[in-house]
Amino acid sequence: MDDDQIREFSEKMSERIATLEDRNDKLLETARRTEGEKRYVETELGRLQKEIRRLKQELDRLKSPPLIIGNIRDILADGRVVVKSSTGPDFIVNAADYITKENLVVGARVALNKQTLAVMGVLPPSLDPIVTGAEIIEKPPVTYQDVGGLEIQMRELREAVEDPLLKPDLYRKVGIEPPKGVLLVGPPGTGKTLLAKAVANRTQATFIRFVGSELVQKYIGEGARLVRELFQLAREKSPSIVFIDELDSVGAKRLEIATSGDREVQRTLMQLLAELDGFNPLGEVKIIGATNRPDILDEALLRPGRFDRIIEIPMPGHEARMTIFKIHTRKMSVTPDVDY
Repeated sequence: MDDDQIREFSEKMSERIATLEDRNDKLLETARRTEGEKRYVETELGRLQKEIRRLKQELDRLKSPPLIIGNIRDILADGRVVVKSSTGPDFIVNAADYITKENLVVGARVALNKQTLAVMGVLPPSLDPIVTGAEIIEKPPVTYQDVGGLEIQMRELREAVEDPLLKPDLYRKVGIEPPKGVLLVGPPGTGKTLLAKAVANRTQATFIRFVGSELVQKYIGEGARLVRELFQLAREKSPSIVFIDELDSVGAKRLEIATSGDREVQRTLMQLLAELDGFNPLGEVKIIGATNRPDILDEALLRPGRFDRIIEIPMPGHEARMTIFKIHTRKMSVTPDVDY
């Protein structure tokens, strides 16, 4: 081969090599793209498989037979339990193996299998919507700086409610029992609820506000049941402060001659007294009552161990009103001629 042929052959081979390299680059790019698509498809497949399993579980849950609500009446020596179903009669049934035996106690609310009536689960206690609908604030935003003109009352309330919640060991060391309940007495709008919220904020306690008139019910035993559930909720949310406003609506003096409605109010009052007697003074639940009619309260409410600390909340005087005015205007733009 002469030089021209060799040069021509070399050029053709170079073109061929360049074509092959270009084709190889395209194949590599296609392979990388295919590998990325493969990883995406595998990821999507895994996600869809998880979604299918979740939907199957949801479908199985929706297909599961309904359960009957019941209450445990007794526990037998052989491990079986006596339950009263919502349909009426009592039954002796077994409990599922996965249920912790310590949770099977008399009075517990349980779910029963519709066919075998076996105990399938332990349910939380049932609370009346009136109780669960009460004003419940995990931590009220009100502080002592938001209360004006009640310095003496704040100090007394801190001694009666705040210190026992934050420093119970100090009371045990000294041997002093703090009051179980505090009664705030004063005209409407003087800051009784505000004081209670400020104490709850300081003690990191749940604030549960209930109006006494809501405890007065039409049917026999309903008011007493509401009182029990209210204090049960307070124990579950402890540390907590129960604030009963308008205490006189449920704690008025008992009369010898009374109507059926008055007798129901008296039953509610007796349940309230029983709940107050059952509380530990150094426990994590504190009771604060409020009224503007202390003259009609039943004397049993004011006995030692109940609402035995009375704090009067008077109408604000001149200095107190100036302090209140400063509190409400501290975030406002006021003119320099405001002379407070």
